[in-house]
Amino acid sequence: MSRTWKPSAFLTGSAALHAVAAVGAAAVPGAWPWALGAVAANHALITAVGLLPRTDWLGPNITRLPDASVPEGGGRVALTIDDGPDPQVTPQVLDLLDECGMVASFFLIGHRAQRYPALCQEIVARGHRVENHGHSHSHAFSLFGPSRMRQDIARAQGVLSDLTGQAPRFFRPTAGLRNPFLDPVLAQLDLRLAAWTRRPYDTRDPHPERVLARLCRGLADGDILLLHDGHAARTAEGQPVILSVIPMLVQRLTPNLRTVTLHEAID
Repeated sequence: MSRTWKPSAFLTGSAALHAVAAVGAAAVPGAWPWALGAVAANHALITAVGLLPRTDWLGPNITRLPDASVPEGGGRVALTIDDGPDPQVTPQVLDLLDECGMVASFFLIGHRAQRYPALCQEIVARGHRVENHGHSHSHAFSLFGPSRMRQDIARAQGVLSDLTGQAPRFFRPTAGLRNPFLDPVLAQLDLRLAAWTRRPYDTRDPHPERVLARLCRGLADGDILLLHDGHAARTAEGQPVILSVIPMLVQRLTPNLRTVTLHEAID
């Protein structure tokens, strides 16, 4: 399946600028340095925008849950967990989520899912959702062309769907970085880009209290929270940060906030 792709206003404006620059340079030969400068500046801006994970200038980007009718004084947040599955960390995360009565959306890396298929199936069996984090998790993902980008995402989509019987509906690129090719590729694959509201940098910061503070600063209904079971930073005791943060996070959520999966919250 696929959905209709429509370029964003920013990309439409960029295309118009290129056309005007080309016509202007042809009509007024002395104007070519200005036209070239305008096009170069536009390319620089497009590149800069791709480095902003939460922007929607390159296409639709989910950074909050849509409004929904919830009981007075209640609300929903989506807990998203990236870079797994990890054979040491993910089972402990699943146990903690069970103990805390929380659900999560796991953005899994395709090649890691292939190595640990039973763990992917366990995620689904425990009532969570699996989503697409690409097959290679390449740090050069934002430099991929459309063909390579589509191949990487589609390969992960096939792996995760086959292993779990649950087709991902959302995609998140490595570190959230992307380029203008991503949105039409996602439209072809019928996937939606999902970023986050709050990012705690738990792959870098080994201090659970600081990670929690970033995650919960202004915590409110509709937030999408990001944590990592794969590539998690370690505390001074060698424990993955996420294992310390989840029990503290649940104290901030109940009774006023409950966790939901992206699949549950977004139609």
